[in-house]
Amino acid sequence: MTKTSQILNLDSARFEREVQATNRVQVFMSRGLEPGDAGLSFDLPNANSDTTENYSLSDAITDIGCVVMFTCNHCPYVIGNESRIESIASRAREEGMGFVGINSNDPDNYPTDNWEHMQKRASSMSYPYLHDSTQEVANAWGAERTPEFYLLDNNGVITYRGRLDDSPKDPSLSTTSELSDAIDALLADETPDVQRTDSIGCSVKWKV
Repeated sequence: MTKTSQILNLDSARFEREVQATNRVQVFMSRGLEPGDAGLSFDLPNANSDTTENYSLSDAITDIGCVVMFTCNHCPYVIGNESRIESIASRAREEGMGFVGINSNDPDNYPTDNWEHMQKRASSMSYPYLHDSTQEVANAWGAERTPEFYLLDNNGVITYRGRLDDSPKDPSLSTTSELSDAIDALLADETPDVQRTDSIGCSVKWKV
């Protein structure tokens, strides 16, 4: 087994243990930006770019809106959602919306989330993949888990925050589609029936 494989397996195992603990009890309360709040600006380096150019919130928001997703490289819940995340990103583009992923995990204690590994993973992504190396953006937005989604309208106001659906690891078991439903509502110029859910995934790995 290569050193890289050992690191990947170690990080994945740690993520799995921690997600089981953090998802055991989820009590809703206001944490960070909530529906009705304006998204806070960011300007971060894009790992999915041939240059070192940055990408900002204003770049992502179109005259319809955008999806901002906090994600990472190897959380099993991100991996379990990967194909559906790409489907949502594709749908956003088709509807004229922006879509962007942000990795805020501590790259020192979780080396598979460093810039080098982000660049490697970004080659399979269809959307900008940004590095929040200082964790200032995740802290300001109140991001808690990966993946976690924020849907914004064309004025930059959050209309939905939370999970993609209720079964991130196995799409065959999902019984809800909150993010997709919220996008439907946004396109119809309506308020989503469900504006807030708790995301399901690994906790953001904060620096200590």
